[in-house]
Amino acid sequence: MANITKINHIAIVVADIDGALSFWRDALGLVVDHIEDVTSQKAVVGFLPCGDSEVELVKPTAEDTGIAKFLAERGGGMHHLCFEVDDIDAMLLQLKDKGVRLINETAMELPGRKISFVHPKSTGGVLVELYQLAGKDPMMG
Repeated sequence: MANITKINHIAIVVADIDGALSFWRDALGLVVDHIEDVTSQKAVVGFLPCGDSEVELVKPTAEDTGIAKFLAERGGGMHHLCFEVDDIDAMLLQLKDKGVRLINETAMELPGRKISFVHPKSTGGVLVELYQLAGKDPMMG
């Protein structure tokens, strides 16, 4: 059986990362680890570690993305909650067997990780990302 191991990150959509940092960094005191252009997701992301997890400030770089649509419709805010799992393929099967609506029934492989999304209609309105670090063999623990 697959398990959630931790909250990996919470993604917050913003129109301006520098402007958002006035709260997340300057007011709350979170430290910016780095800011990265994530071309595969058409976004710039600011990574702010918080304990064993992160807050990710996500700014769209193209208008044809879900993140840009979210920003246009809602003006920013929490986009998704990401759970790290020990076996994403098994987790997807478990969820599917329980009738959970998945956006990706097969995990997408990205450099260093595998990800998939659970539809907000199955979660009470929250987009959930499942995340497994590449190279973690679920059989090895």
